Amino acid sequence: MTDDLVFRSDMAVELIDHMGNDKRVVRAARVSTGSGELDIPGEEFAAVQGLINYLMKHRHGSPFEKGVFEFRVECPIFVAREFMRHRIASYNEESARYKVLKGVFWVPEASRPLVQEGKPGHYIMKPGEKWQYDYAVRTLTDVAEYAYARYETMIENGICREVARAALTVAVYTSFYVTINARSLMNFLSLRIDDPDNSFITKPQYEIEQVALGMQDEFSRCMPITYNAFEKHGRVAP
Repeated sequence: MTDDLVFRSDMAVELIDHMGNDKRVVRAARVSTGSGELDIPGEEFAAVQGLINYLMKHRHGSPFEKGVFEFRVECPIFVAREFMRHRIASYNEESARYKVLKGVFWVPEASRPLVQEGKPGHYIMKPGEKWQYDYAVRTLTDVAEYAYARYETMIENGICREVARAALTVAVYTSFYVTINARSLMNFLSLRIDDPDNSFITKPQYEIEQVALGMQDEFSRCMPITYNAFEKHGRVAP
């Protein structure tokens, strides 16, 4: 029932699994010279750090593909569609053909910029007035309630899920698994986070940047030397 609808603004990112670490990058790089040991006796942190920085600086990228991450993401459909423009990962998404989607819809959080100024590709986002925020939330809430009620009614009347889902808006939440290697993840982060250390200017949409920041937190925790090298060398994927 529409009384049970949930409205949220957060983007949920969960690290499900990961394979590899900074030492796997080093092992992959050294195999070309005949030395591919994972743990070299007496190896110092500085040696691992030095090699990874060298690889990052000179864009020897393939060793970074040995680190692999699997995330579960919960976000509105309009964010998922933007995410999947990146053809650098493997995706598996829940399907509204086979299940009834829960009544969970996105509304902007109070701190989200609402006003766009400038031309497409060169615009900036600014905070809106309180009345604009209130109007946006009220409108999106009204639309979601109407759409989900019609969705439920179609299903109750025997209309198949794959047709009924067309009544929903792109603000409804979906979830998906994404499997991505560290090299491709750095490419994603370089494009979807507006960081002052970026070599190239990027202005991502607010919500997908929240997803990217969640993924970056896990990346920096699992592969700290690689992440620091990524930061040091301008946040460009090798």
